Amino acid sequence: MRANEKTRRLTGLALMTAIIVVLQVVASFVKFGPFSITLALAPIIIGAALYGAGAGAWLGAVFGVVVLIACIAGWDYGGNVLFTANPLLTAALCIVKGAAAGFVSGLVFRCLSRRSPLGAAITAGIVCPVVNTGIFCAGLALFFYDTLVAWAGGSDLIYYIIFVLTGVNFLLELAINLVLSTVIVRVVGARKRS
Repeated sequence: MRANEKTRRLTGLALMTAIIVVLQVVASFVKFGPFSITLALAPIIIGAALYGAGAGAWLGAVFGVVVLIACIAGWDYGGNVLFTANPLLTAALCIVKGAAAGFVSGLVFRCLSRRSPLGAAITAGIVCPVVNTGIFCAGLALFFYDTLVAWAGGSDLIYYIIFVLTGVNFLLELAINLVLSTVIVRVVGARKRS
């Protein structure tokens, strides 16, 4: 890789990292239910599309660290409850779900982008929140089952997870990514032309 290309990549990743930190700190104060909404998935997807799955994993991990800080600081009430119950598992869950979401969306984009850049962006935009939310829900069910049961308050756990705990947040995250899919295609196209 040429020095100029390395510099552009490093600068781009630094910019995406800063955007993710700002967006997620702001999002820590936007709540639908016990957890904050995620606004940082779009820059993760853009970074993964531009720089690859490894960059997506890095950006996702940065997002996870910011989420963890919100859990520790109490900005994210639900996350703070989890952190109080088990700090190590909460930290691992926050970072792993973000890194996996970025990594998988980068892989999906790379695999599909030759056939259809828009299809690749849309699919990556769907995969990112699905992986993020899926790992979160699986982690809750596996490691924080008692907390999950207490939150559900006697209602069916599957219903509670899908419709109460993650429903609105997930749908908003998915909608934001789908709307921004065309932007992702334009950004990637502009970078390839330069």
